[in-house]
Amino acid sequence: MSRRRQKITDEGVFAAAQRAMTRRGPLELTLADIAYEAGITPGRLVQRFGSKRALLRAQSEWFAGSASTVFAGLRAAHHAPLATLGAYAICVADLAPTPESLLRNLAYLQRDLGDDVLRRHLVDNARATRREIQSLLKAAMERGELRGNVNVGTLARTVETIICGSLMSWATYRNGKAADWIARDLEAV
Repeated sequence: MSRRRQKITDEGVFAAAQRAMTRRGPLELTLADIAYEAGITPGRLVQRFGSKRALLRAQSEWFAGSASTVFAGLRAAHHAPLATLGAYAICVADLAPTPESLLRNLAYLQRDLGDDVLRRHLVDNARATRREIQSLLKAAMERGELRGNVNVGTLARTVETIICGSLMSWATYRNGKAADWIARDLEAV
């Protein structure tokens, strides 16, 4: 039976691209890799996006606007604010299931930081994510999960730094699962 699909949404293509990106770095990734993951032909991707660069820019733009949707789903699954924050940390860990895939993600980050368009999308996503983290921390204070005298803005920045930094630290030590490593560091904060 053929693996090829007739139709796939942009979101489906972007998810396929993300899966391919965990296996291939920026210089190795081809439209054929993404098409294989999406179950369509490379030609369909060219017709739809024009080029790999255009597809990755469209993916980046979509990703920049996805924070509220991601957090809404996490809130629905985990009603307590701190549990939701913990679930977000696991999502970050899932972006790099192995140290090798984290290295590839870092190569994509380097590419994003060097391209004005991709960097703008990266910043938009980071700001939206920090707002979501602040909202969760504020809700946690209101529910008594955190002390009431905490500066939510500062704590949100610290949490953001801990999650990202913990992932880097896990990649260095390679001790256990990234999600467990990040969860311990987040709990300490």
